[in-house]
Amino acid sequence: MDYDTLSATLDSLCHGETDTVALMATIACELHHAHPLSDWTGFYRVTGPEMLKIGPYQGGHGCLAIPFSRGVCGAAARTGQVQIVPDVDLFPGHIACASSTRSELVLPVWNGAGKLLGVLDLDSNTEAAFTQTDADALAAIMSRLFKDAA
Repeated sequence: MDYDTLSATLDSLCHGETDTVALMATIACELHHAHPLSDWTGFYRVTGPEMLKIGPYQGGHGCLAIPFSRGVCGAAARTGQVQIVPDVDLFPGHIACASSTRSELVLPVWNGAGKLLGVLDLDSNTEAAFTQTDADALAAIMSRLFKDAA
């Protein structure tokens, strides 16, 4: 995965944009087409207390709502920690939005003021598809692009 190229592309496309949904839609599209093992790429937005709802994404259907108390996305939102799950069957409380998903990477997405906007979710039909390198590169991109988001 060429994160330097992805980062430069996203910087160019998102320059000056502060609308959260516009940023999420653009990032989901570019990342989905760039990551060879991501079969579902998208965001779950914080829409209420302890609640995530599906946001812009690429791939098949996703779960419409995920409470902070459930699943990998909920764990990332609840703890504020990146979740790298090489085998979703071993993650307690995993929500199977798609039965084909084998591994997952979920990052909390914050704006520059420290407000949790949602989570970035990458699902793969391949076990152990995501690495710490993926998490670190994507965290840096999210931090930069959502810095001024509302």
